[in-house]
Amino acid sequence: MAKKGLHPEWFNTKVYCDGKLVLEVGTTKKELSVDIWSGNHPFYTGSQKIIDTEGRVEKFERKYNLKESEEKKTKEI
Repeated sequence: MAKKGLHPEWFNTKVYCDGKLVLEVGTTKKELSVDIWSGNHPFYTGSQKIIDTEGRVEKFERKYNLKESEEKKTKEI
């Protein structure tokens, strides 16, 4: 048998981002407020930009021939 008073109380919690309800989850808190979630994070929305300092991205692409393979794929399609 499980001991009484050992586990915290469980809530169906509403998660808010910028005052808007974004999702509901189960947690030990009654309400959560977040600044970033998958709906507005640049990585998940596709608006992420790579900041290239000193040409590192181009160097990586040249090293592994990524530019050429991408160009070949677009020509084939």
